[in-house]
Amino acid sequence: QVQLVESGGGLVQAGGSLRLSCAASGRAFSSYDMGWFRQAPGKEREFVAAISTSGANRYYADSVKGRFTISRDNAKNTVYLQMNSLKPEDTAVYYCAADRFRLTTRGSQYEYWGQGTQVTVSS
Repeated sequence: QVQLVESGGGLVQAGGSLRLSCAASGRAFSSYDMGWFRQAPGKEREFVAAISTSGANRYYADSVKGRFTISRDNAKNTVYLQMNSLKPEDTAVYYCAADRFRLTTRGSQYEYWGQGTQVTVSS
């Protein structure tokens, strides 16, 4: 089993940057594909980014491509989401998730989820 704890959220002005972290505890973090998702008030959860176990493969939602970068440090059991050029529409609770079986953009495939961290982008 994997426990996930996100951090790094906060309030930032449009155009600013934040780096989210997701620390994992439990065994074999390097065996899990990792994803970031977000949910804005009144909206469904949506995929943001995903990274394979080695970091060699990465997926991004079109809405964040070129602005966000997902990375991981398996020695530190941590996955990151660097968010640049933030926009008000990026405001949401951001969640990290872990999956043992496949690198996917589908939230329903992920086994473990963190509690989320709030990101608010002011205009």
